[in-house]
Amino acid sequence: MTNEPIAFGSQLWAPSPERAAATNLTHFAQSVGLPGADYDALHEWSTSHPGEFWSAVWDFAKVQGEKGTVAFQKGDHMRADRFFSDAKLNLATNLLSKAGTGLAVVAYDETGVRRTKTWDQLRSDIGAFAAALREVGVKSGDRIAAYLPHSIEAIVAMIATASLGATFSTASPDFGTAGVLDRFSQIDPVVLLGCTGYSYGGKHFDTTDRLNEIAAGLPTLRKLITVGGPKDNYEELLESHRIAAVPTTTYAYDQPWYVLYSSGTTGKPKCFVHRAGGVLLKHLEEHQLHCDFKVGDVVLYFTTTGWMMWNWLVSALASGCTVVCVDGSPFHPTPSRLFDIVDREGVTFLGVGAKYIDSLKKEGLRPADTHELTSLRAMCSTGSPLSTESYAYVYDAIKSDLHLGSISGGTDLCGSFVGSDPTSPVFAGEIARPLLGMATDVWNADAQSLRDKPLTRGELVCTQSFPSMPIGFWGDVNDEKYTAAYFERFPKHDVWAHGDFAAWTEHGGFVIHGRSDSTLNPGGVRIGTAEIYRQVEQLPEIVESLVFGQDFDNDSRIVLLVRMALGVSLTSELVTLIKQRIRANCSPRHVPALVLAVDDLPRTRSGKLTELAVADAVNGREVRNTEAMANPEALWAIAALPDLMR
Repeated sequence: MTNEPIAFGSQLWAPSPERAAATNLTHFAQSVGLPGADYDALHEWSTSHPGEFWSAVWDFAKVQGEKGTVAFQKGDHMRADRFFSDAKLNLATNLLSKAGTGLAVVAYDETGVRRTKTWDQLRSDIGAFAAALREVGVKSGDRIAAYLPHSIEAIVAMIATASLGATFSTASPDFGTAGVLDRFSQIDPVVLLGCTGYSYGGKHFDTTDRLNEIAAGLPTLRKLITVGGPKDNYEELLESHRIAAVPTTTYAYDQPWYVLYSSGTTGKPKCFVHRAGGVLLKHLEEHQLHCDFKVGDVVLYFTTTGWMMWNWLVSALASGCTVVCVDGSPFHPTPSRLFDIVDREGVTFLGVGAKYIDSLKKEGLRPADTHELTSLRAMCSTGSPLSTESYAYVYDAIKSDLHLGSISGGTDLCGSFVGSDPTSPVFAGEIARPLLGMATDVWNADAQSLRDKPLTRGELVCTQSFPSMPIGFWGDVNDEKYTAAYFERFPKHDVWAHGDFAAWTEHGGFVIHGRSDSTLNPGGVRIGTAEIYRQVEQLPEIVESLVFGQDFDNDSRIVLLVRMALGVSLTSELVTLIKQRIRANCSPRHVPALVLAVDDLPRTRSGKLTELAVADAVNGREVRNTEAMANPEALWAIAALPDLMR
């Protein structure tokens, strides 16, 4: 199949009638009195009756708690809408959905060491850790920060934190000191968990000094808990509080659960404050209705604690699934690492980034020829658009009888707008559907829906509120930044504009074309430009710089343009220094793929550099608002740079 071109929109797989009938989605439709309804009809009902729909999700997913009497209240604008305003629940009670000696969590580090926790062991660890937090005075509303790899310890700490009504926030250990402090220092954590090292690509990185620097930069800390290394006090804390039970106090549906981060073009990263009930309900809907998770399934999503897919994965515990954590590089020690684990653990659902599938294809890897994969029922891809060829590769080289779903959403909602439909065919290059309960559309510049104009590119919008809309941004007075981020693109309309270019397809699905704003999105991890600017412009050799994302090789790469000081040239040594500085103080994901010197940078008449215009010009899109540019010739000179030509 992969040796012949595959047309966009070609059908690659369809569930048998028996398989479709056995899905949770079909059972859900029956439970709400819509048996036999096609997906479009079910989606129309879900968005026309948001209170009834989300109340039905609560019941179908067996959420533990008091649902209350009011499922939905309409406010005077989207941000004022409220779901389950009088509901109460405890997240730990929901995430610890099973008991006994079955496996709740399996964790692999890069060396191949396998660790496990049964449901009873996980419950014991969480109770002990919650008691240790209470001992240092942690209470509802406090913030707990974790600087940890994708590990059991991160899961235990998160659920223990949630059991107390406190708020959890993570950063992966490949972030440098400045990048971590830019995030954690805004939320005033009282406890920090940190690792003393991590491995990636066969190399070990010692983070002891970095962890101490981070702790020293957080004056509100009451306790530093170290995981791993000679000064490990995590295990000691567990053992000294071992008999403690998991707290079961219930908290409001809108109790803050997570703080996630996405940086912008100015200032420190934005801190999204996510509500407990909303995120749990959204994850349960995505997991059970769209990914068809069932009790006893084994779920592996390759992620880090710095990506919202970590939060998404851990919520699978609430559906009675075993969660598999894999830390390090997916290609070390061999490119087949993830598929080895699929066979060993009986993984039923495998989630990866689109770039990973592209890399497998380039490597010529054919797991279908080398692995059993008998347990694997579904794969999921996110992070960046999955190419038509990569869809075909999955069915040819991985497994022919598999539901492949591409999903797209973001840190902003800790979930997805568009994604899988396990009852419908899979078409090459297409994301299957708008998710239930999400009034997702694509609008042109005149705020007109492009639903009836397949493959016409526009702005991805959501025209109704949804449960996992963030409570707001931390420290955002009067929601000014929140409003500017999502509601000013179409100021005359009360809609969420997500900042993605998208298009409908003739099958009622979507194509995501990348960012329509200046946010960078390499490998699906959203990065603002401000952190990069802060590092680059401290160098005396550079007068000013501009960063943008270029669509490249079915993904997005970061390009850094620099204007040099008089008499200074951009040498290979300086490029190396720039990259090392960004890597050390931000993260490897912030490092630009290209650093290019230019004579001038385009700017508006008010002097502001025009990142969006450069991204549009280089990516072959219509350049917006050219009349406001003071020096458009600089823009066209950049677009013609040989290094950017494809």
